[in-house]
Amino acid sequence: MYAARTNIIKSLKLYRVATKSTAAAEPFLNGSSSNYVDEMYESWKSDPSSVHKSWQIFFSRTEGGAQPGEAHTSVPNMPVYPVFSGPSGTPASAATGTAAASGNISHAINKHHNFQRLLRSYQASGHHIAKLDPLGIGSADLDDTVPPTLTLEYYNFTKQDMDLEFQLPKYTFLGGNETKLTLRETIKRLEQTYCGSIGVEFMHIDNPAAREYIRKWIEKPGSRAMTTEEKRILLARLVRSTRFEEFLARKWPSEKRFGLEGCEVLIPAMKQIIDVANAKGVDKFVIGMPHRGRLNVLANVCRKELYKLFNQFDPDMAPEDEGSGDVKYHLGMFHRRINHLTDKEVELSVVANPSHLEAVNPVVCGKVRASQFFDEDPKGERTMAILLHGDAAYSGQGIVYETMHLSDLPNYTTGGTIHLVVNNQVGFTTDPRFSRSSPYCTDVAKVVSAPIMHVNADDPEAVMHVCNIAANWRCDWGKDVVLDLVCYRRNGHNEADEPSFTQPLMYKRIRDTPNVLKKYSQQLLSEGSVTQADIDEELKNFDDILNKAYQDSQELRTVKLADWLDSPWGNFFECDENRVPLYRPTPPTGVSESDVTKVAEKFSANPPIKVHPGIQRILKARRAMVEAKTADWALGEALAFGTLLMEGYHVRLSGQDVERGTFSHRHHVLHDQDVDGKTYNALQNLSSTQQKYSVSNSSLSEFGVLGFELGFSQHNPNSLVIWEAQFGDFFNTAQPIVDQFISSGQDKWIRQSGLVMLLPHGFEGMGPEHSSARMERFLQMCNDNEDVINMDLIDEQLADANWLICNVTTPANMFHVLRRQMHMKFRKPLVIFTPKSLLRHPKARSSFDEMVTGTTFQRVIPEQGSPKNVKKTIFCTGKVYYDLVEEREKRGLNDEVAITRIEQLHPFPYDVIEEEVKRFPNSQVFNDRKLEKVCRELQVVNTKYIKFVNNSMSEYTVSLLSRLQVTG
Repeated sequence: MYAARTNIIKSLKLYRVATKSTAAAEPFLNGSSSNYVDEMYESWKSDPSSVHKSWQIFFSRTEGGAQPGEAHTSVPNMPVYPVFSGPSGTPASAATGTAAASGNISHAINKHHNFQRLLRSYQASGHHIAKLDPLGIGSADLDDTVPPTLTLEYYNFTKQDMDLEFQLPKYTFLGGNETKLTLRETIKRLEQTYCGSIGVEFMHIDNPAAREYIRKWIEKPGSRAMTTEEKRILLARLVRSTRFEEFLARKWPSEKRFGLEGCEVLIPAMKQIIDVANAKGVDKFVIGMPHRGRLNVLANVCRKELYKLFNQFDPDMAPEDEGSGDVKYHLGMFHRRINHLTDKEVELSVVANPSHLEAVNPVVCGKVRASQFFDEDPKGERTMAILLHGDAAYSGQGIVYETMHLSDLPNYTTGGTIHLVVNNQVGFTTDPRFSRSSPYCTDVAKVVSAPIMHVNADDPEAVMHVCNIAANWRCDWGKDVVLDLVCYRRNGHNEADEPSFTQPLMYKRIRDTPNVLKKYSQQLLSEGSVTQADIDEELKNFDDILNKAYQDSQELRTVKLADWLDSPWGNFFECDENRVPLYRPTPPTGVSESDVTKVAEKFSANPPIKVHPGIQRILKARRAMVEAKTADWALGEALAFGTLLMEGYHVRLSGQDVERGTFSHRHHVLHDQDVDGKTYNALQNLSSTQQKYSVSNSSLSEFGVLGFELGFSQHNPNSLVIWEAQFGDFFNTAQPIVDQFISSGQDKWIRQSGLVMLLPHGFEGMGPEHSSARMERFLQMCNDNEDVINMDLIDEQLADANWLICNVTTPANMFHVLRRQMHMKFRKPLVIFTPKSLLRHPKARSSFDEMVTGTTFQRVIPEQGSPKNVKKTIFCTGKVYYDLVEEREKRGLNDEVAITRIEQLHPFPYDVIEEEVKRFPNSQVFNDRKLEKVCRELQVVNTKYIKFVNNSMSEYTVSLLSRLQVTG
């Protein structure tokens, strides 16, 4: 159809140039834009009789193959075509004859054309004059002017035209069952539809069928009607939302709670979305949101026990389980219940998040994707994300775009997210005219062709209507949709803030504005839908619930942080009778030699597609290694992935260029050289019973993709989820995810994750931005106590750590540390500083014997030489080991210098170091001028290590050469 339409427009343009005089005599060609031709063509395709006879001939000839300029044929002696009629139904002009008919047809078609342009203008621009601000102060689009295209004068319509009756085009549903409307009635319906309490942006959507879907929901007469029962439910939900905030304000007037006052309609809005989506088959909802309204959402949407929520206001409550906890308006939760409106089970999860606004967005989407993966729900028909935003954050935070642009990528899509913007019309103190350059705070959503519906939050029934549209759109189209709840913030940024310092006029108006519950109650009273007794009963019932919950909260003496976990892992953790976790030893991570060989052979075999000659050479080299029973870095990694897949663990590798690998070493996805898009993945073809291996090049995003993978890792502990940076220091654009979620998530929210970060690290001639992975930053964020030397058992050390940090030097140790992630009885984030030159270093090889049954990860790789002749001991980490070995050999010091590799930097392996120091009692102190610099770079780890050696092991002498920052 696109080609036909293009040919039609081209034919029309060439015809007008070649036959100017004829075109002048045919007024339907004058002023025709490609949009108008497009409209006529769509109408003709649906119903040929719906367009002018001359258009019928033109389109049929063009589709029949007529050349440009040949498609048009005038219709001789054509009678008057009744495009519009007068009030009585008679044609507006009854003139006959060729000349008269030509003039009247010109007038009729121009009127009809302008009528259609007017319709289009309201559909495209009506939102600019919608009555969205509950305070009546300004315009949501920051522009108080009326677009000229929404005036009658723009189309040369006069008062005399108001009662003319026009044929409605196929692309509008304003008429319902009527095919004609007067201009007056048309404008009335357009104003009600597009310029009332709802302003809709959807004409930017490329798909015509999608635009028609929105138009039908918006324009169809009676589509907003609600039954009396639906209105009563809406009122009850507003009562709960409003009275909850009032109760908290009375009981804890000086507490920060980031209340919802001014947008109380958010609660019934979310519940309406959940009800509609649940009725259409969605039974899991993952919610991400900022501070504002969080307690209300937890209480009234997710049904958190009120007494446990009120307990959070008591500062003297001590946690009865591990962790530091977090402020109450950062907490998450999980709840499963029966939805009484649909009689279906619904599972609700609110993801815990830090103060960094919008940072939770990709985490939520990753959790949703994981849920869909494990539920075998590829279209996202069962699990859905709901993201709440503030207006200033939605337009100001780049992570909003980074997350939204993942929405249609094959390995990241979740089948659409519903975005709810609580539009306060102010940031903390910043006027929107100074916080964004776009008309609306939601304009970023246009990049993914998401429909955007702005709504006056003080019109609850209008809010319910757009919620119905949004939920149906997401379920039917599997795409993102945005609801912009234009509201106000009755208090300041928090309850202790004074907003009149910076917004004096706005807050004068707010003080005089009754809340939405009072407005809606009065509306229902006036229309007779409820009585005052009904309202009073609803208020009393919920007040009684609040008071009872408050009394129950006074009996609690501790806070249980696990009650606020956003996605429990069922029976994953082994606990004693008091539900205290048991730290069972991690079993050896080696596998049978047959499994190693099977994966290695599959990984190195020739694929069933035509691959690049360079790939053929790589596979040949791999086969040679398999025959020699050795592995390089790529093979060691693949052996870890493959054996875990065969054990039933899902493996997901994500990041920029990970399919091939930044340094062209991995090559997990092979491409056919003759067939575009045809690929082969050996690790996905190991056996018929293996788990799925997902490997995907990501978009050029770190913040969004790392957050997404973190969310994926949190859903199910039986998934090895790996994010690889293109270069190690590229993680710095995702720093909030590292700081606020990965390093501290367990301590704040009891939220474990087995996410692995692979950070290529090393100074190898690539410049300052492609060298250091900033190891010192990660070491600074370790939960290490500088004054405590932890000599506990290995698994207790691992369990107590906030994350694990490794700088491994052999393929075998890489194999083991990845497998250890899945075989530990708990989950910890793992940061691996991966090498560059070692990927192909001839000495960076491991025997299969180092990976077979009985072998395990080595936190420290000791020197293998005889200890009696050793005069100096060097402890190092990373690729510098190979440099030191080379230099030792050059100087002939193999017997005198011992070089020991520290492979795990946190938790620091003091117990193994102690044993290693004792092996070399005759070692001399190595005094190097670099030592002080090294200590500054490694911060706590090296400082503690020196204390450990000098104080605890003073009878031994040892030298420390750890050049992490200098040479990696």
